[in-house]
Parts: sequence; C-alpha cells; structure tokens
Amino acid sequence: MSDLTQAAGIDPGTAPASRRSQRLSALLRSPSGLVGLVLIALLSLLALLSFADLLPYDPVAQDPPNRLLSPSADHLLGTDQFGRDVFSRVAAGVGNSVLIAVVAVAFATAVGTLGGLVSGFYRGFADTAIGGVANVLFAFPPLLLALSLASVFDRTWFTVAIAIAIVYAPIFVRVTRGPVLSLREIEYVRAATSTGQRRVATLFRHVLPNITSIVIVQVTLSLSWAVLTEASLSFLGLGAPPPAPSLGSMVYEARTLVTIAPWTMIGPGVVVVLLVVGLNLLGDGLRDAFDPRNRGRR
Repeated sequence: MSDLTQAAGIDPGTAPASRRSQRLSALLRSPSGLVGLVLIALLSLLALLSFADLLPYDPVAQDPPNRLLSPSADHLLGTDQFGRDVFSRVAAGVGNSVLIAVVAVAFATAVGTLGGLVSGFYRGFADTAIGGVANVLFAFPPLLLALSLASVFDRTWFTVAIAIAIVYAPIFVRVTRGPVLSLREIEYVRAATSTGQRRVATLFRHVLPNITSIVIVQVTLSLSWAVLTEASLSFLGLGAPPPAPSLGSMVYEARTLVTIAPWTMIGPGVVVVLLVVGLNLLGDGLRDAFDPRNRGRR
C-alpha cells in the first residue's frame, strides 16, 4: 500500500466485512470509545422513553401542590417550581436535544460533504466558490453565528436545527476536501477517469466510499458540538419554544432556585455534560478505530 493510500485510510487488500470487524473490535478495546458508547447508549435509552411516551409523568403537566419536592422514590430527580417532574422533563429534554442535533448534523453532513467532494475533486471555480463561502462562515464564532441565524428564523425545533446545520456545514467541507485532493491523484481513480468513466460516477464510486470513515468520526464529534450549541441557544431563549422541555432552558429556569432546590439544576446540567462527554469519547474511540496507522498495533 502506498503512503498516499494509507494516509487516506484506504486498504484495498482488506475485505469490507473484515475491516468493519476490526474497527468494531478496536472501538470496544478503546477505553474512551467503550465509555462513550455506554454513556450514549444509556442516554439514548432515556430519550427513547420520551419518544415512546413511557415517562412516569407528563413533562409539561403542572402540579403546584407538589412544587419543589426533593428527590424521592416518587420523583427520582424531584420537582421544579411548577410541580413538574424533573426526571420526566430531563428525559424529554434529552429527546428534543438529540432530535435537533441529529437533524442539524445530518443536514451539515450532506451539504458539507458534497461541498468538500466537489471542491476537492473538480478544483477550479467550484473550489474557489465553495471555499470562499466556507471561509466567510468560519470568520464568525460558531455560537454567535448560531445566535444570529436563530434570531432571524421563527422559533421552532426545525429552524433551530437548520441554524446549527449552517454553522457546522463548513467543517465538513474542510474535513473532506483534503482527503479528496489526495484521492483524486491515486492510480485507480485516475485510471477510472481516463478510461471514459464520467467524473460524477468516479466521484461517488471510488472517492466517496474511501472518505466515509473520516465523515463518520466528524459526525460523532459534531453531534456533541450541536448538543452544546442547542443547549446554549435554549439557555439564551432562542431554542425550541415552550412548552417543549429543553436542557438549556431548564438550567436557565433553575438559576434562581439553585440555593433552595439544587436538584432542578443538577439534573439537566449533569445530563448535558454526560451527553457531550459521551459523544466526544465515542468520537475519540472511532478516530482511533478508523486510523490505519493503528492497525498494526491491534
């Protein structure tokens, strides 16, 4: 295997099924990857309880006589100032945050990866135009750009997701463009083009499959950033509108109660931290699992 091929993460001598098995084994042997996988599995289960309507209480139903109850067997994380069950609201908030983050990163991945493919493979005007747009968006701090976009759109969970997607799409452009520049010079890619195969077909048959691992790792890391950005927007009042529970808005509402009812902030705050840390650890594990330089050490 040439150095260029290895740098791009391509191993023509290994069957796809064998590569998948090796990567899964490497991920499970990675301490950070395993911890991240467990955390995300547990938090995903919490979100599924919300989506399946299996929560012990209605997360938006108010019960004033039971306001500010401390954690107990009836209310695992206590109740807030309106008597709402904090555990149910945290679970619903995880579901909403994950939904927004997944939609945002899906759009960012599709648009940014396509932009990086076209920019790196075709070069010329396409490279200049796409690179220029990406550089303009990179000039703004991510949270400031997300705040500006979210304030322009109507406040729905979908518009929040689109605002976050616009912020992170340029990252995928930059991440994919470099490997595509290398791949376009590899012998079998040049041979496919020279034999008359359409460049679009070459791009999607021979180039895109070989950057999939890079995109997967970036998706995991971008999900953690998207969760944190969504929580920040909600904290500042620009997230999904009430009564939909949001981890960021729960932390904002609890800021005046932290001295008398700390559980109202501890619950959503800890879950945000665990969600972001879990996704980052999983991303680190996937990066190590997909790194071709580690194959000889497994």
